[in-house]
Amino acid sequence: MRILILGSGAREHALLDRLLFEQPSLEVFVGPGNAGMADHSVELDPLDAAAVCEFASARGIDLVVVGPEAPLAAGVTDALRAQGTPVFGPSRAAARLESSKNFAKEVMIAAGVPTGASVETSTIEEVEAALNAIGSPFVVKADGLAAGKGVIVTEDRQAALDHAREYLGSGSVLVEEFLAGPEVSLFVVTDGTEAYPLVPAQDFKRVGDGDTGPNTGGMGSYSPLNWLPAGFEDEVMDRIALPVIRELAARGTPFCGLLYCGLVLTSGGTKVIEFNVRFGDPETQVILPRLTSPLSELLFASATGTLASIAAPEFSPEAAVCVVLASEGYPASPKTGRPIRGLDAAAAAGAKVLHAATRLSGGEILATGGRVLSVVGTGPTIEDARGRAYDAIGKIELEGSHYRTDIARGRS
Repeated sequence: MRILILGSGAREHALLDRLLFEQPSLEVFVGPGNAGMADHSVELDPLDAAAVCEFASARGIDLVVVGPEAPLAAGVTDALRAQGTPVFGPSRAAARLESSKNFAKEVMIAAGVPTGASVETSTIEEVEAALNAIGSPFVVKADGLAAGKGVIVTEDRQAALDHAREYLGSGSVLVEEFLAGPEVSLFVVTDGTEAYPLVPAQDFKRVGDGDTGPNTGGMGSYSPLNWLPAGFEDEVMDRIALPVIRELAARGTPFCGLLYCGLVLTSGGTKVIEFNVRFGDPETQVILPRLTSPLSELLFASATGTLASIAAPEFSPEAAVCVVLASEGYPASPKTGRPIRGLDAAAAAGAKVLHAATRLSGGEILATGGRVLSVVGTGPTIEDARGRAYDAIGKIELEGSHYRTDIARGRS
């Protein structure tokens, strides 16, 4: 089988790493990839549907796996399906679950899915009225894609208004009820009819220890969540994932790929914060190391509508912890172009180092963005996995870099 992965982050590196671990002889391309995937990287713009289709046809690609959300919103999967190439990822219409917060709310309401109250606004006056009606803490979300930075949660009303102004020029803004409780991510793989849950993980969005500072694309994650109530996955499938999948099918826009359920365990039950429509980053980095059944089989079955013909995915009880190393200034204005050293020492410490924003230049590996590396430790317990991750990340040298020191602390 020949597989093309679209993307250039740690999520894509995790997918590549898992596929090659299962089958070292597998032929996998990553477009455009990064320094950590240099042996598999190809010059390919994931947003250029024509170029992706041409590459898939010329190389005899059996399966395309879309990593980030932007190619899904751009309709790359639609173009691939039109030429008969199996692709793991929803159509542009179904991907609106992530590319439009308002559409996602509409679908949830129609499907009877539990979620917070919200108001769609298009002017600053409407935002002010919604903030007054819903109250604090204030939650304001850009309707469209914003690379994980379109959401603010704050007690500061002026900060909420400023955030709304930033995004009103390019679309509407959602003012939403704050949902209090621990957050959980649950991925569901589906072919539009059949669906299988993966194992839950928890993501740490705020940039600083103790959940302080602005939201980011994710500063770390861990799995398993031993504190979850029994039957959690079944509840989410019955009350959230399957109703949404059925609602989209009824609308003539069946969902094929990965439905990312962003959840909060509130005092009134499990509710949805948001949906994403692809593997999450950094949760993927801790879920895939625990997978014991074939990933390629799972992805291909979803892409070809044959999920019912394979068994549900299986997972090890082993724990995994991911810590993200970020550039100086992230998330506001990350410094780039600085060399990264100590990667071999980090790997020797027993952790997996997955590249996100890196490139090769003159024999050195340089940082090219905000979230630079994901360092993943595994072990029989959360504490074992956490220790390996932090031992390794402490050996990496990148001027001005930072990371949270409390990922998965006390979660065993």
